[in-house]
Amino acid sequence: MTKFLTLVVSVILIIFSFCQADAKSTNLHIDPQVALGAYKGLVEDHLAGVLRTVSVIAQTSEARSAKWETVKPLLDRLSKDLPTGPTVWFALPDGSYYSVESGGLTEQSLMGRPYFSRLLAGQDVLGDLVISRSTNQRFVVVASPVIENGKVVAVIGVSVKVHLLAALIESKMMLPEKAYFYALDTDTKIVLHRYLERVFKMVENVGDEKLAESFKASMKQDEGIFNYSLHGKKMSSIFQKSKTLGWYFFIAQERK
Repeated sequence: MTKFLTLVVSVILIIFSFCQADAKSTNLHIDPQVALGAYKGLVEDHLAGVLRTVSVIAQTSEARSAKWETVKPLLDRLSKDLPTGPTVWFALPDGSYYSVESGGLTEQSLMGRPYFSRLLAGQDVLGDLVISRSTNQRFVVVASPVIENGKVVAVIGVSVKVHLLAALIESKMMLPEKAYFYALDTDTKIVLHRYLERVFKMVENVGDEKLAESFKASMKQDEGIFNYSLHGKKMSSIFQKSKTLGWYFFIAQERK
């Protein structure tokens, strides 16, 4: 089973590489809509691919043993192969969890995290946003329950580091100067941004409440064009909602 899983993980990661390589040749000079599609697709493919891999691991006998030492070699491999420097973890139903990064049992608990109850109910998690209590680092969570005899006995999760996900996008999307990418959740929280200091801030904390209301009004549509002013600059953007993540992906450029 371990050799089979290793092969599956390798194939999925190769697919990641091809998807990312395809996006690299696309930029705003060619077509803004194409650039937006490539940006959204890159993020969706990466996170959905992580979930597929985690789900495969969750079905192995190693994971279903609910023993850290048994499943650890598989999680070590996953942690090394993903390009976004994730924290890979293995949690028990009481909220205690082990992580590859720490090398064993951590002192933290996941019980208070909103997504954890969904995992215990047997649901996958894709795209929840969290801030580490210990390091204040920003993460996007992808996780899958481990089910044995109809019962959740453990959880396997990957906390993708937002700044490395943004760096991956930056390296593939050759946007011109004065243009940038970002993504918002339905509450206009900034999920991703070319300028990392804005990540996980609300739009009103970067602009103002009026701007946030304007974003919310435009985001009643699944896609469109949105022109606005920010810090004295006139911006033109195009956006599209991700059905996979529920986020709104934007590419914006300063207007002359």
